[in-house]
Amino acid sequence: MKLFPLFSCAMLGLGLLACGQSSGPSVTTVAVPASAPAPAAPPSRQIGLVMKTLTNPFFIEMEKGARRAEKELGITLIVKTAAQETSIEQQIQLVNDLIAAKVDAIVIAPGDSQSLIPALKKAAEAGIKVVNIDNRLDPDALKQAAVGEIPFIGVDNDAGAYKAGKFLADTASKPTQAAILEGMRSADNARQRMEGAKRAMAENKQIKLVASETANWKIDEAYAVTKTLFTKHPDVLLLFAANDMMAIGAVKYLQESGKTKVSVVGYDALAEATAEIKAGRMAATVDQQAAEQGYQGVAMALQLIKGANAPALTLIDTRLVTAADLK
Repeated sequence: MKLFPLFSCAMLGLGLLACGQSSGPSVTTVAVPASAPAPAAPPSRQIGLVMKTLTNPFFIEMEKGARRAEKELGITLIVKTAAQETSIEQQIQLVNDLIAAKVDAIVIAPGDSQSLIPALKKAAEAGIKVVNIDNRLDPDALKQAAVGEIPFIGVDNDAGAYKAGKFLADTASKPTQAAILEGMRSADNARQRMEGAKRAMAENKQIKLVASETANWKIDEAYAVTKTLFTKHPDVLLLFAANDMMAIGAVKYLQESGKTKVSVVGYDALAEATAEIKAGRMAATVDQQAAEQGYQGVAMALQLIKGANAPALTLIDTRLVTAADLK
């Protein structure tokens, strides 16, 4: 048997392998260091938006504007709202919650022009920037509380209401009774709207203002107040409501009671109000650009965070909206 040659060939093959003399390509393994991790993106600025409520479509539009600013400016928006426009204590708590959360800024549409000031002073002392939108904080109360300047973004409510009141007043060519549904009396914008409408009506000597009652911005309360008002003053033909919610409540009562000749003007240009104007149940409303107020408030807050100065007062235009504008 020829075992020896076979054994020799096998040993020769093993020897070649041990010496690395194979016919295949040689492979060299090199240790590659791990790439350095990318630097973490800086955390976005946190801005709290405190509004009166979301039961009023006006504030839904305001939030939409603020959300647009959040997307465009790269901040984190924290939205807080009270249950009702009259829930002042709840708004104060919302401000305190944002202070505890250590946000960078607070943009606030306060339900009351004075009651929120102590909480906002606390925020400012904690290094949180504050921007006031929609309803202006009382400048005298801010000064007395030794609060630094808080910039305000909103509209000239007196001028806007004057446009609405004049629209009503211009329709009276003979002796005519008028009435006003006021907003929350501790709110500066409610006072301004009442005064603007009164001023316009007083310019027409044919108009007699027989009542000015608050319905606190609410539909149901406006319905009830309007019912009482017309029980006492059944001949009223002109009615100014300081917001559309109250105007809609008033219109509901007037339609149900058959008083369809009363001209009603509101304030806010809500979709519900413009629908009533198209249907002929309301005469006009005032557009105060809620979304723009929300957007500009957040944008200004970011500028303050970055150390920029801000104007004390920024006014956004108002526009009277009538049936002619909606055709």
